[in-house]
Amino acid sequence: MDKIFDIPLFDMILSLSHVINIIDNTSTTHQEQVAYISYRLAEELNFSEKQRKNMVLAAAIHDIGAFSYKDRAEILEFDIREKPKHAEIGYLLIKEFAPLANIAPIIRYHHSKWNYGHGLFYSGNPVPIESHILSLADRIAILIDGEFDILNQRTNIIEKIKEHSGVRFNPTFVEAFLNLAKREEFWLRSVRPNIIKRMLMSEFNTIKIRLNLDGLLNFSKLFSKIIDFRSSFTVTHSKGVAVTAQKIAELMGWLEDDYRRMKIAGYFHDLGKLAMPKEILEKPAKLTEEEMNIIRTHTFYTYEILDPIKPLEEIKEWAAYHHERVDGRGYPFHRQGDRLPTGSKIMGVADVFSAITETRPYRSAMSQDRALDVLTSMVESGALDSEIVTVVNDNYRELNFIRNKAQGEVITEYSNTL
Repeated sequence: MDKIFDIPLFDMILSLSHVINIIDNTSTTHQEQVAYISYRLAEELNFSEKQRKNMVLAAAIHDIGAFSYKDRAEILEFDIREKPKHAEIGYLLIKEFAPLANIAPIIRYHHSKWNYGHGLFYSGNPVPIESHILSLADRIAILIDGEFDILNQRTNIIEKIKEHSGVRFNPTFVEAFLNLAKREEFWLRSVRPNIIKRMLMSEFNTIKIRLNLDGLLNFSKLFSKIIDFRSSFTVTHSKGVAVTAQKIAELMGWLEDDYRRMKIAGYFHDLGKLAMPKEILEKPAKLTEEEMNIIRTHTFYTYEILDPIKPLEEIKEWAAYHHERVDGRGYPFHRQGDRLPTGSKIMGVADVFSAITETRPYRSAMSQDRALDVLTSMVESGALDSEIVTVVNDNYRELNFIRNKAQGEVITEYSNTL
């Protein structure tokens, strides 16, 4: 019987929101802040419980399609162009994940202008009314400056929103905002992350999403696209590691459920690279010591992003410990020996194998002889597990074929998405 994972919806959304915020350290609570303001607007407008929940879910991950610092900079400008690219990318990502597919249209149109009621449609397609609430909440949040006292900002924010009533924003929603804006508590809560988190938890903490392994695999693929699609330099890496790790585990005699979970961990393993500047990730030359110290943080962030989702505890360890070494000199936790799970050791080998056998824009893939020399030397230096590298050595052609085929499929998907 297929293993079932009961994932708390709040934990899932919190992790996705964390992923989005981590791309830009200048706005680390934007998704949650927009979710809070959207929730209060929906309450003020007497939306149904189902509408409120969908509204808050969409708001909490509305910028999921913004992959780069450039995308984020555009989002943080009040006068953003209508329907920027990240909204369409976010829609394409979310609609493929069944448990959240119903909120994908809200995300798709969250920058649509009201245009005196003409904004109910965009290019002939209906625009969810929730998209227009999200549009208003998003722009209110953009106008809030965390460096200054919130109550001394509200007059300017109110006037800015009123200027755009009818043209950019639905006047009925603006009126709801003006009613909220009279209450100091609305403003004070909007800038308190702990209060926002508590509100979101109370709304969603009892809801669980039941995922079998296929559903969990689709969830992990969603994360991997957010990671890899940031750059043509990394677009294929997570899938290469995922299929390689799964096959190694299978060749080592793991049970089917276990080696399928290994594939899921492979999709998750580089989540923390969202916190890395693209300039470092794409640098063709050797990294400086300072740059290496930045890179060494990415597995810690992978661990922290997955940590709230408790049913994924083992998968989290397999994913986040992939730069630990057998001799304990890896990073960032310095696990070794029996304290380093076999799944993590497999992930470490799969990560190196994929990295040196795939072609990057700035270098060609290594030959089989050269790649095996590298893996063998890493065994001798205490970095990789000898038994696992032996499996790779004995099955090199099969593993390389699987990796190469899987990464070719990703390139097609990347082209269709972006």
